[in-house]
Amino acid sequence: MENMDGIMESATTAGPALAEIEAVVSRATQALLAAQREDGHFVFELEADVSITAEYILFKRFLGEPADAGLEAKIAAYLRRKQAAHDGWPLFTDGGFNISSSVKAYFALKAAGDPPEADHMRRARAAILAHGGAANTNVFTRALLALFGAVPWRAVPVMPVEIMLLPRWFPFHVTKISYWSRTVLIPLMAVIALKPRARNPRNVTIDELFVEPPNAVRHWPGGPHQKFPWTPLFAGVDKVLRWSEPYFPKALRRRAIGKAVAFVEERLNGEDGLGAIFPAMAYSALMFDALGYKRQDPRMVQVLKAIDKLLVVHEDEAYCQPCVSPVWDTGLACHALMEAGGEAMAPRVRAALSWLEPLQVTGVAGDWAVQKPHVRPGGWAFQYANAHYPDVDDTAVVAMAMDRAAGHAPEYKDAVARAREWIEGLQSADGGWGAFESDNDREYLNYIPFADHGALLDPPTADVTARCLSMLGQLGETPAGNPAVARGVEYLLRTQEKDGSWFGRWGMNYIYGTWSALCAFNAVKRDPRSSEVLQAVAWLKSIRNTDGGWGEGGESYAMDYAGYRPAPSTPSQTAWALLGLMAAGMVDDAAVTGMVDDPAITLGIRYLARTQAEDGFWTEERFTATGFPRVFYLRYHGYSKYFPLWALARYRNLREGKPQPVLMGM
Repeated sequence: MENMDGIMESATTAGPALAEIEAVVSRATQALLAAQREDGHFVFELEADVSITAEYILFKRFLGEPADAGLEAKIAAYLRRKQAAHDGWPLFTDGGFNISSSVKAYFALKAAGDPPEADHMRRARAAILAHGGAANTNVFTRALLALFGAVPWRAVPVMPVEIMLLPRWFPFHVTKISYWSRTVLIPLMAVIALKPRARNPRNVTIDELFVEPPNAVRHWPGGPHQKFPWTPLFAGVDKVLRWSEPYFPKALRRRAIGKAVAFVEERLNGEDGLGAIFPAMAYSALMFDALGYKRQDPRMVQVLKAIDKLLVVHEDEAYCQPCVSPVWDTGLACHALMEAGGEAMAPRVRAALSWLEPLQVTGVAGDWAVQKPHVRPGGWAFQYANAHYPDVDDTAVVAMAMDRAAGHAPEYKDAVARAREWIEGLQSADGGWGAFESDNDREYLNYIPFADHGALLDPPTADVTARCLSMLGQLGETPAGNPAVARGVEYLLRTQEKDGSWFGRWGMNYIYGTWSALCAFNAVKRDPRSSEVLQAVAWLKSIRNTDGGWGEGGESYAMDYAGYRPAPSTPSQTAWALLGLMAAGMVDDAAVTGMVDDPAITLGIRYLARTQAEDGFWTEERFTATGFPRVFYLRYHGYSKYFPLWALARYRNLREGKPQPVLMGM
């Protein structure tokens, strides 16, 4: 690929002058510091595809809430702008047509008042019908449509709320699925049992999006990952449940709904909402509404405030975030600022870490404790508050930042020790780490009809495992002296792809996973001349674009792995590749010098220096993060602010011969 400015492979590979890099680092540092909040933390917008924003409009329509005309107009403007050249709405920038997001966007725009005969609506409708119509949407979309009476309830697989009463030894139990699945499904099961009907004050319908009448559809789609023998087995179970459900004892149903309500109320999480994620918040509100809770009920007030706090309102547009990312943003920004260095940095980093410190969850044994009851709490959540669901990845990042700042802030020693204890305690049996819980890997559950998204579980992944190893390595642990580290390294060795890369579950994709693994190997002092490191380095170099940068799209999550798929360069993915390559050389002075002078690194650094914007940041419209592979993707607006700074500052430091960054886990 060629960058727009025409910089090609033949460009000089000599390293940029240090003065030039210093100027870029200085501008980026000042811009990042200007974004720091008064209380010390950082938080940037977190954008998903249009589904969440469309659901916000439909959520209000379900409740019959009076529309804020100004806000709704801004949301509609956002939805219209996101319509792609294929006339539908993709899951990420430049992505292909997606039937579910397109149906929701069309429905929301129509609910907001866009006439069906408008050009953008006509084109969207034609594209939806060409892809089989609204009957081809995924399960969660069909559940939403069923609430509006747009499809019959048989379009939704049976998930009886009586599941709440099953014993833990049963093959399906709510403790055996991921936190995000649990917090969404439990209130949703109660809603499905109650089957409320949307108020829909304008009586908006979408019959025109169906190829055949919804009542005539007999075979609803499943997920592409679902296969023999689990798919027909669970399909048979679904048929039996559908036939028998009307005969379930009413007292049993009331008891199950009561247990679902108790689960939600215990985890309402103040104005940060159930699970601190939009779908769980929305379904908890629909459950309360279906049970007759008044708008003035403190629980309803709480949930509705939590949802509205997710809105991002600009002058001309508005959208709804799936959640917020202050702990993640703050931890990563601290790393970038410490890499940038300077006398003024210590107090600013200290302010950020002082904001983070009291957010460590030490008094609540969350859902993770079902699997690990003897482990003490000690993690950080991703959001402002989410005590039942601390995040392993965030905890490792924050602990490394606190440890790195220890020379300036030794009072964080106890917090780091508690975080380490919690992370070591949550290691799974296979040696890896999941994002929120351990051993959440019963793969057969992804084949139930309701799991057509294939993301019902939270199994160990290479990127999270690598982050935990990076933390343990930074704290001085090695495979020889720590069995948890040894098992984690073995997990990474087992999961390396044949081409040398690693899968990235939470970042897009193999670039993210490979960066994470190389940082981990450096931190635990694995030989940089080992075959796995050399192969990973060679792979990263081989996929560099001709503009000097790196890029990867969501298409790389295809079911059948076919290797890296080229995509336009992005600042954040370029930074990951550079940090990974530099980590691979961080062992001795000779290795550092050789790696920094490598043409792949110097061209990547030139790409970042060349693409810095006037405001000191970088422009990045493409999505580079992942919610659920193949289903849900994310654009962290902070990634193009702190990752390029981090990579450039590390390059400068290594060029200047500063040894300290070599000791860091990330």
